[in-house]
Amino acid sequence: MDRFNKFVDKASRLLDNIAGGVIVVAMLLVVVNVILRSAFKSPIKGIYEYTGYLTAFVIAFSIARCAFEKAHIAVDFFMEKLNPKVQLAIDLVLSVISVVFLAFSSVQVLKYGINVIRSGEVSATAHIQFYPFIFIVALGMFVLCLVEASKLIKGGAGK
Repeated sequence: MDRFNKFVDKASRLLDNIAGGVIVVAMLLVVVNVILRSAFKSPIKGIYEYTGYLTAFVIAFSIARCAFEKAHIAVDFFMEKLNPKVQLAIDLVLSVISVVFLAFSSVQVLKYGINVIRSGEVSATAHIQFYPFIFIVALGMFVLCLVEASKLIKGGAGK
């Protein structure tokens, strides 16, 4: 199981690093658009769509690392008052629900991406094929599922 945890660590770290690069690209795109709009009265066509897709990319690729590092906000007000065994049982149940939900969701998002390819759907303004971004979200959800599975295995092993 240690190999699985190392794989999940590396996968989430890789996606997070890619997300960091993409956020820089989004920032540069917005800055260039502002300059073009101000100086040349010629903004980038479809900038709203580009930044929206890049933001979805960043969120999808960074959320697994956030979960891996337990950097998200957690409200433990009631949980900390419970018996440690009850806390463990609740954590295990919630982890199982999370893994099942994320696995199901990532498959459904993947199916949706395939349907978008078949339909030839593109964005309204820039006419971008947006199925790659759908697949990116599916991949991010799948890696998040792996992170939750890793936490479930650790919790089940009493670590």
